[in-house]
Amino acid sequence: MVGYKLFRKMKDGYAPLFINKSQRLQEGVEYAFEDKPTKGFAHRPGWHVCSKMDAPHLKQGEDTNRVWCKVEFTHMQTVKRPASQGGVWYLGSTIKIIKEEKYVYN
Repeated sequence: MVGYKLFRKMKDGYAPLFINKSQRLQEGVEYAFEDKPTKGFAHRPGWHVCSKMDAPHLKQGEDTNRVWCKVEFTHMQTVKRPASQGGVWYLGSTIKIIKEEKYVYN
C-alpha cells in the first residue's frame, strides 16, 4: 500500500517522531518495524501511516524539521482515530520511503 508518514528530517536521514526516534531511515530502503514500547504512548505495534498528509494533533508548521514522506508499506491493521488525529491510521509491518513530499502550510 501507499500512504504518508510524518518524519523529522535529520542530516543523516529521516527519524520517526516518537517511537524509536534514534533510528535513521533512507529513501528507497525497506525497514521492518521494530517493537519498542515507549512510556507515555499507547502500544500500537507497527509503522503508523496516514492515507493523506493530515495529522492535526502533530505540529506541522514551517518552523519545525518535520516533513511528510510518501511511503510504501505492508498493511497489518487499520486503526480508527478521531478526526483531530487524522481519522484513520494504518499500521504496517514494513515501510519504504518513496520520496519527501512538498506540504502546503495553511
